[in-house]
Formats: sequence, C-alpha cells, structure tokens
Amino acid sequence: LKELRRQIQALLTPETDLVIETGDSWFNGQKLNLPAGSRYFFQMQYGSIGWATGATLGVALGAEPGRRTMALIGDGSFQLTAQEVSTMIRHGATPIIFLLNNRGYTIEVEIHDGPYNNIKNWDYAGLMDVFNAGEGNGLGLRAKTAGELSEAISKAVAHSGTVLIDCQLDRDDCSSELLE
Repeated sequence: LKELRRQIQALLTPETDLVIETGDSWFNGQKLNLPAGSRYFFQMQYGSIGWATGATLGVALGAEPGRRTMALIGDGSFQLTAQEVSTMIRHGATPIIFLLNNRGYTIEVEIHDGPYNNIKNWDYAGLMDVFNAGEGNGLGLRAKTAGELSEAISKAVAHSGTVLIDCQLDRDDCSSELLE
C-alpha cells in the first residue's frame, strides 16, 4: 500500500477530486497530502461500506470541466455497488478507480479473522468489458507490481473514459493505523 499511496500522491493536482471508501482506504487516504484546490470526499462517520462507488459517480458527473475524480475503494465495498460503474460509463464520466484488491474485508480480518471475511475474487478489470456492453469507453487494468501500477496509471491518465485499476494486494497489506 505504501507504493500505491506514493504513486497516487504523485497524481494529485489542484484539480483532483479524491473519493475515499470506508475501511483501510480511509486510513490510506488520510496519509495523502492534498494540493490547494483539490477536494476530499469520505463518509467515515457512518462507516457504510459501498458508499464510495456511488459517490464517485456523483462527484465525477458534478465536476467542473478540467477536474479529475479519483477513488480508493476496497474490493469488498466495491462488490456492494459495482453496478454504478456502468452508469459512469454510460454518462461519459472519467474517474480513475483504484480498487484495493486484497480478496476480503481486511479491516475485519485484522479485528477478528474468519471465513466470513473472504469474498469471491472477481475479474474486476474484466467487468469493464461487461459494463461497456460493446459500446462504452471504460478501461479495466490490473497491477500486481509497482512497475505494473506505474504503467496502468500512465494508461489511465491518458484515457478519456472511466478507468478501474485492479490493484492486487497481499491479504494482510494494511496501514499501521488500521492495526492500531
């Protein structure tokens, strides 16, 4: 996650709208330094997982020209509201979604692990083809290494549609704040 944060930090500009999901995405988002003019959206008060995908849709569609929405969303949260990505594609929204894929509910794993914290690992990047339905402009990418993430970010920034980067992480890769 440190490398993911480092690379996302380098992307942030005064025109960035950053949407952060509940859980370890929030702890990691708190470590980012936002340039003046950038905006930060989260809803930690209620801790409702699945919030950020719909919020990313709203922030991206409501953004002024020249702004770019980026989101950090965990795989467990994403599975609750993934269908909103099809609406992003249909309306030509251009967010970059960093999907933190650790194949489960890491925040729960670190509190009390059990089989109920495991989820089915979807082909997240492949979902973009499903949501494109032959006519959309969504792009799905995968990153397992720092180099692959850098390459995916370059493609994402150049793309003129919704982008989802499946950032594949170790199951126990989490922030020290989560562990505390």
